[in-house]
Amino acid sequence: MAYIGKSIESGTFSVLDTSGNTYNGSNTTFNLGSQVGSPAQLLVSHDGVIQKPGTDYSLASGGTQITFSTAPASGASIFIVEISGAVGGPLDSDLNGAELILDADGDTSITADTDDQIDIKIANADHVKLTSSSGDTVLQQSTDAKDIIIKQYDGTELVNFNDGGYSSFTSAALNPEATLTDGATVSWNALTQPVAKVTLAGNRTMAAPSGGVTGQFIALLVIQDGTGSRTLTWNAVYEFKDDTAPTLTTTASKGDNFTFRYNGSKWLEVGRNLNLTLS
Repeated sequence: MAYIGKSIESGTFSVLDTSGNTYNGSNTTFNLGSQVGSPAQLLVSHDGVIQKPGTDYSLASGGTQITFSTAPASGASIFIVEISGAVGGPLDSDLNGAELILDADGDTSITADTDDQIDIKIANADHVKLTSSSGDTVLQQSTDAKDIIIKQYDGTELVNFNDGGYSSFTSAALNPEATLTDGATVSWNALTQPVAKVTLAGNRTMAAPSGGVTGQFIALLVIQDGTGSRTLTWNAVYEFKDDTAPTLTTTASKGDNFTFRYNGSKWLEVGRNLNLTLS
């Protein structure tokens, strides 16, 4: 067969032997005489009309049969070619650790020749490996003294996971301020609401935070409503200087800001700012 342009370097066309099939206007499923991995691997002609994979036909019995959406009429002419390999069939094989080349010059690839590890090579250098540790997914740099950098579309660096053992952020890393629900007892999830505020509409009790992680810092802005003089009773898990809880600002619409550090059992106050004008 002659080709215009670059010839096919790999892959095969195989005409399937379907001579044993009977087309009677009723049957829709027929043997292929071969096992096929995807409908797209077949070129099917029905009375000279090319059929659309997934619409006009599908595979059955694990890829050993073809099912037409409309039963071929009695005496129909069905011609089926299997396309496999690089000419268009899907990659449906076990690479068994072989290197999968991704670019034209052959220097970017994915390999899994180490058990339970995927290695990514870019520009002929090992860059990243994916492994598992106790069920966790591990993303690790493959070359010593190299960083993992995340950039946005225009090339601006956002995060640098530095080989020196630290991470740097070129833009702010922040927790959006959450608004706690006011009530007789105010609940606070330290894991999902580490930076929060609450406006007191009455004398309240501050519950122990849930979800705390040892070493974590959290901050709470306590705001007086338009009436003011609201009080707050703190759960015993909050630890203040000299074991004495602070007295809130009583002025309407003003706020007091508190910062705590968790040591695994107590939320230790590390800072406070009282009597703040908020707008």
